[in-house]
Amino acid sequence: MNISEVVKKTGIRASTLRYYEEIGLIKSLGRRGLQRYFAVDVIDQLALISLAKCADFSLQEITAMFAANDKPLVDRQPLLAKAEHIDATIKRLTIMSKCLKHAAVCQAPSHLECPSFRRLMQAAIKGRLTNATLK
Repeated sequence: MNISEVVKKTGIRASTLRYYEEIGLIKSLGRRGLQRYFAVDVIDQLALISLAKCADFSLQEITAMFAANDKPLVDRQPLLAKAEHIDATIKRLTIMSKCLKHAAVCQAPSHLECPSFRRLMQAAIKGRLTNATLK
């Protein structure tokens, strides 16, 4: 299929497809005139690339996930490590959301006069924000 068909089926811009090809993430079958052509299985490969990007894998990490035959060769340990990183990020962002909500409704004349907010500030500076800090 030509590059415009891949764009229509995936929503990925042609410039991105050309870049992916340049860095070795995908391969075209060749060209007819100025148009690149791709095998049908490039759609699945692009879907895997998109999924990995959603999980915050770098393009370099994604490239390492493909074997020489362009089939996924995923070591499960990096997947577990990435999942743990995502879990920690979710936890941190949940705590931050609660902190911001507290600051928005706090009745103290100033946030700096709020004991809960001051505890949050101290925990943040020490890198120890936890759900317990909110209480």
